[in-house]
Amino acid sequence: METDALLTWNHIQKELRDFIYRKVKDKALAADLVQEVFIKVQTNLPQLKDKSKLSAWIYRITRHVVMDHFRKRATLIQPVDINWESSQHEFNDCVAHCLNVLLETLPKKYGDALKLTELENLSQYEVAERLNISYSGARSRVQRARKLLKEKVEALYIIKVDAYGNIIMCENRIPCCCKKEC
Repeated sequence: METDALLTWNHIQKELRDFIYRKVKDKALAADLVQEVFIKVQTNLPQLKDKSKLSAWIYRITRHVVMDHFRKRATLIQPVDINWESSQHEFNDCVAHCLNVLLETLPKKYGDALKLTELENLSQYEVAERLNISYSGARSRVQRARKLLKEKVEALYIIKVDAYGNIIMCENRIPCCCKKEC
């Protein structure tokens, strides 16, 4: 790193640590992220075209490092977030029960189409025949029903799944709509 950049880095390091701390609320993590910023600045310094914009460039890198930290954290489910005492099938059963309860709250034409495809395993062509509607009408109803059901689930629950689709966490956003204890 060039001498001017090193002097600027020493001057800006505390500001960066404070800036990052306001975002992450953890002093040790803020210090770690400042080091990550330092590494990125050092490795990418030859790409800086206008040295007068060094400070702004460092802050842009810092914002990206913080965003990357939160992105990684959001996609990773921490082991402490999982209730290892309960088995996964209990979550799956609870959510399945709640989905069935919510399915009954959909408008009849959408609920019927979704029940036929998902619960009776009929193709959308068979649903069209059974409901005496066109294939595109059946497809639209099923898609609309899925969208409505998804919106209701997202409004009521926070659900996390593992790589295999098993539910590993289910929390109510508001009191549960069903009588089954989860």
